Amino acid sequence: MIIVMRRGVADEEIAGIEERIRQEGLLPHTSRGVETVVIGVIGQRPEGMLERMERMPGVDQVTPISKPYKLASKDFCAGPTTIQLGDAVLGSDDVVVMAGPCTVESREQVVETARGVRAHGAHVLRGGAYKPRSSPYSFQGLGPEGLRLLREAKEISGLPIITEVMEPGTVELVCEYADVLQIGARNCQNYPLLREIGRVHKPVMLKRGPGCTVEEWILSAEHIMSHGNMQVMLCERGIKTFETATRNTLDLSAVPLVKRITHLPVIVDPSHSTGKWYLVKSMCQAAVAAGADGVLIEVHPTPDTALCDGGQSLTVENFAACVEGIRRVAEAVGRRVPSRTPSRELVFT
Repeated sequence: MIIVMRRGVADEEIAGIEERIRQEGLLPHTSRGVETVVIGVIGQRPEGMLERMERMPGVDQVTPISKPYKLASKDFCAGPTTIQLGDAVLGSDDVVVMAGPCTVESREQVVETARGVRAHGAHVLRGGAYKPRSSPYSFQGLGPEGLRLLREAKEISGLPIITEVMEPGTVELVCEYADVLQIGARNCQNYPLLREIGRVHKPVMLKRGPGCTVEEWILSAEHIMSHGNMQVMLCERGIKTFETATRNTLDLSAVPLVKRITHLPVIVDPSHSTGKWYLVKSMCQAAVAAGADGVLIEVHPTPDTALCDGGQSLTVENFAACVEGIRRVAEAVGRRVPSRTPSRELVFT
């Protein structure tokens, strides 16, 4: 249920509604827009509550939400969710570029990549310290050492860090190092992990599972949000179909669809969806044209020596060309790729 307050409502009236919701045994979530205040009611409403709330001072309209997802619904918020990420604001007119290696392999590799992507327009450094792999014999990441190297790369480049957390027991440790927590596609419906992530106060990027419908994907976000963390961004990274020419099938139609029915920002991962480095630039441009709020790109100094996903990784030079292409499309559709803050210079050690 959502409660739309009348225009010019007093703070005392808002507080009164919030307190009444708590008295009913539920939780309020207040969203303040430029002209509208919307109060979402979290939980199973008691019989007759809708009518009772309609009679409260300051209330303009009370509407039940019929969708299975409540907190993620566009009806629930007065405006889109925005998240500050370095020099860019995700969910605004900014197009956010996240880039870096699939896996942290060494100090030299991650620092060189961080310097390169920072110099060419990235706003966030991505890198995996823990890597879920299909084969138990493949490189699984450096673990805590990888996190320490990511922190060093952040200190050198000034870029905030996004990295994957794989299990509830490592959430606290990863939170010490990461600015954004990533839930990988394999864990999209790992509900114990989603609940644990919901209890922390850091932005989280939820990748779509390869076999998840759009509704299942959004409901996974709902699991996170229902435990208190509203800073959720969704990431379309391709789904499994009968097609074998690409690693997965990038569902770009999901971008405008999700933005139509939710208030959450949407990221596109062209690297994992295509599996081919030479398709990444085109898919980034298409994603921005479709309305994506950002892209997640794999970049490696020497992709031919990468321990993970080298075939889908851009070189730093190719990344520079990719960002320029993204910038042109963003400008064509009335958006922008924010430039690096002039006062912030790279630190070379």
